[in-house]
Parts: sequence; C-alpha cells; structure tokens
Amino acid sequence: MMLRQKSLFKDKVFVALPDEPRDGKSILSWAIDHTSDSAEIIILHIVRAQKRAKRLECMYIMEVKLRREVEAQLSQIKEDTETLKQATIMLQNELGWYKYQWNATVNALQNVNKQKRLLEHSISESDSIASDLGESVRVSESLVQSLKLEYNKVKRERDDAVKEARGMRIEKEFTASSVYGAFNSEFSLTELEQATQVFSDSLTIGRGGFGSVYKGFLRNTTVAIKIHNAKSLQAKSQFQQEVLVLSRVRHPNLVTFIGACPEASAIVYEFLPNGSLEDRLNCVGNTLPLDWHARFRIITEICSALIFLHKHKPHPVVHGDLKPGNILLDANLLSKLSDFGISRVLLESSVTGSDAHFTSQPMGTPAYTDPEFFGTGELTRQSDTYSFGVTILRLLTGRAPLRLVRLVQEALNDDDLHSVLDHSAGEWPLVQAEQLARIGLQCTDISRQNESTSPVATPSYFLCPISQVVMRDPQVAADGFTYEADAIRDWFDCGRDTSPVTNRAISNCDTVPNHALRSAIEEYLQQNKLQKQFAHG
Repeated sequence: MMLRQKSLFKDKVFVALPDEPRDGKSILSWAIDHTSDSAEIIILHIVRAQKRAKRLECMYIMEVKLRREVEAQLSQIKEDTETLKQATIMLQNELGWYKYQWNATVNALQNVNKQKRLLEHSISESDSIASDLGESVRVSESLVQSLKLEYNKVKRERDDAVKEARGMRIEKEFTASSVYGAFNSEFSLTELEQATQVFSDSLTIGRGGFGSVYKGFLRNTTVAIKIHNAKSLQAKSQFQQEVLVLSRVRHPNLVTFIGACPEASAIVYEFLPNGSLEDRLNCVGNTLPLDWHARFRIITEICSALIFLHKHKPHPVVHGDLKPGNILLDANLLSKLSDFGISRVLLESSVTGSDAHFTSQPMGTPAYTDPEFFGTGELTRQSDTYSFGVTILRLLTGRAPLRLVRLVQEALNDDDLHSVLDHSAGEWPLVQAEQLARIGLQCTDISRQNESTSPVATPSYFLCPISQVVMRDPQVAADGFTYEADAIRDWFDCGRDTSPVTNRAISNCDTVPNHALRSAIEEYLQQNKLQKQFAHG
C-alpha cells in the first residue's frame, strides 16, 4: 500500500512495508519497486529498528545499573566476608581463652576436692577426739557427782552432829533446875488409873496415832490425861518433847500443863469442856455454830500464842502441827493451843544462818503443813505461819482445808468472797472478812514474795531431787524426802537401795502420797499462770 501526501516542496510518499518479504524480494527492494524515484521514502522499518535500538539501549542502561548493583553487593559481601573472617579470628581467640579458663577451673576444682578429702579426714579425726573427750567428760561428771554426793553426805553428818550437840545443850538448859519445871507435878500411874477409872472407854475424849486422851478427876481437879502409846518409839519421843516445851512456856492461849507421869508416858492438862475448834466447826454433838465474833477473837488469840512462841527467849519454839483439831476451847470459848508433841525449839541453821530445825522425816497434818517443810525438812516460824493462814481461811469459810487457798483466792479475784463465807456464823462484816482472808492468803504465800504481780522462781522443794523438774505426783519415800512418783519408782527399779539425797541405805521401797505438797504445787502453778496472764494483759 502506498500513501501520497503533497507539500509545498515536493510530494512525500509513505510506503507501508509489509512485515514479511514478498515475492522473494527483500522489503527494501519491494519498497523501491512500489515508489517513484522522486518520492522520499521513509521506511517505517527503520523506525522500528530505532525503537529496538532504544529498547536495547534502555536494557543496556538497566544492565549496567544492575551490574553496578551486583558489583556493590559483591563488594558488600566481600566486606562482610572480611568482617566474618575477623570475627572468626576473635571467636577463636576467645574460645582459646575460655579453654584456658576451663583448664584452670578444672585444676582448681581438683585442688578443692583434694583439700575436701583432707578436711574430711581431719573432721573424722576430730570426731574421734571429741568422742574420746566426751567420754572423759562423762567420766569426770560422774566423778564430780560422786564427790558432790560424798560432800553432801559428810556435810549432812556434820550438821546432824552439830544439831544433836546443840539439842542436847538446849535440853540440858531446859531440864537443869527440874525435870518438869517449878510449877508442875509428877503423878504416878496409880493416880492416873484412879482418876480415869482405869482408863475407862466412857471417859475417852480423843484418840490418835500418838495414843488416847481421857477425862479424869485428879487431886480435886477435872483434867485431861494424854496417854502416849508405850510401844511406839515416836510416841515416847513426842512425850518427852511435849514435856520439855510445855514445862517452860506459859501463856493464856496455851493449854495449861499440870504435870506428867513418866511411867505411863502420860501428860496431864487442864480440861477444856468445849472440845476442839475442829469439832465446833463441824458442829459435832449438835453444838451451835461459832458466830463470826467468836471466830475473829479465836484468830486473834491464836495469833497472840504464836507470837509468844516464836519470840520465846532464849530460843524460839515452833508448834509444827497447828490446826483446828489442836485448838481447844474452854467454857467461855477461850481458845488454847495444845498438842506440842512435834514442836521444836529452834536452833540456828548452819545452812541458812537463821533459826530452823531440820529433820529427814517431816511430820504434821498435810493439808495444814507448809509444803516447804515437807520438801526440805526445814521447820521454821513460817511453817506455823502457813498453818495459821489455812486455819484463818477455815474459820472464815467452814470448808475443808484441801485446795481451800485456791478457792478463797479465786473468790477474791472475782470479788465474790461472800459466796464462800460460812453463813452459819451470821452476817459477816465483809470489809473485815476480806482483810482477814487476805491475811490468811499472805500467810500461805509459798512464794514468799510481797508483790503478787512479780514473776517468782520455782521453789526448790517443788522440784524432784532426782529429775529436777516440778513434781506432779509427789511421793514421800522411807528416807523422809519427797520425789516424783515415776522418778523414785525408776530409781528403785534399777536395783538401788540407797536414798537419792543422802546416799544412805533406805529401809524399804514404799512411798506415801504427799497430798499437802501436791496441793501447794497446784496452787503455785495456778497462781503463776494468773500472774503471767496479768503481766501480759
């Protein structure tokens, strides 16, 4: 196809060239054939070639650009490779350092293990030495304990000898002028038999472990005759002790000692028709209850008698068995303290430096006896003071003495003393009754402390001599000392036949419950518990 266009200068001929050669001719030849010589031939194929060249140029430019990018990447990779090489070298160096450190650590650990084995060997040798030393210490402690027991034994024997010598001296002083004193008489057994109708049962007014008491008519006077059991060595000792004391002491509130009959181990007293305070508190024989006035007066009278005994010169006297059963009442209900069978003249103790009497066989009525006396065998003025305190509480309440201290203490703590007072005595003056109750509690204060809120150490006589712990079931052994039941039982079960305290032979393995000490321990523990609660409150 040919297109013609005229112009101002000449005609232009546009020839559309086929895409493929025709008639076996080239495209250029075909174009010449189909155009005139004067026409300008623009071969469109050249345009395409130019476009292709442009494309190729663009591709070249892009290829160059791409090549540059690749070269940049290769350069970067080369730099990274170099960096990696350097890092590898550094890691190898670091690994070598760590390997060196690991080797050093292994060597150090080996040295430590070696030292450990040496220390274990040393410890083993030390344990062996310690075991040997422990055995030596145990042997030494056993030896020290044996020496201590031997020392205590010798000391006790020395104290016993000193006390015996002093007792003999005191007895000699008491009996220097007369066997029974200037104001007393000695009676024959015949006189006593006539006075009591040969000790008729109808005239018996009292019986006890010591013997019997009879009402008699002797030398135109109604008297009380106390006959001690002639077969009992203890009764004979009590007879001698009572005569020894009463023949030298006189007081309106002490029973009047008239005389004695050594042949019958009998003592003659004044007769007091209203019997004992114990009988009157229990209204024996349908007697009328004592009113509170009489009870107040009796407390005052017995207090006066105790002060007289405790301040007696040249040596104080301790009754040792103060209780309502040993307080007698005359026709006017005047009270008089009697039964001095276990009373003692106090000597200065070589242990405490104070006036005291020591015995390995404490006696007395458990509920009224100072627990310290049962625990230590030390009879002091405080022993009577404790008994007097229990007696005061009995007169106020009319109740049995066992656990009476705790009962009154709890009533006072609850501000309810009126509930425990003996209402058969009449309308009590509560202020004075409370004052007396507090006095009674102070007398029975086993801690011996004035400030009830202060913590107190456990009294030594509450501790078992064997286990050194507070006793729960105290038992008196044949040696006269008190022990925890399990501890003394184990002591005997091991085949021992000696006293744990004195190391002397013990006659038998029998024990008797110490109810008084047990009650005192329970009251102490209860009081201590209340004190701790008050202190922390």
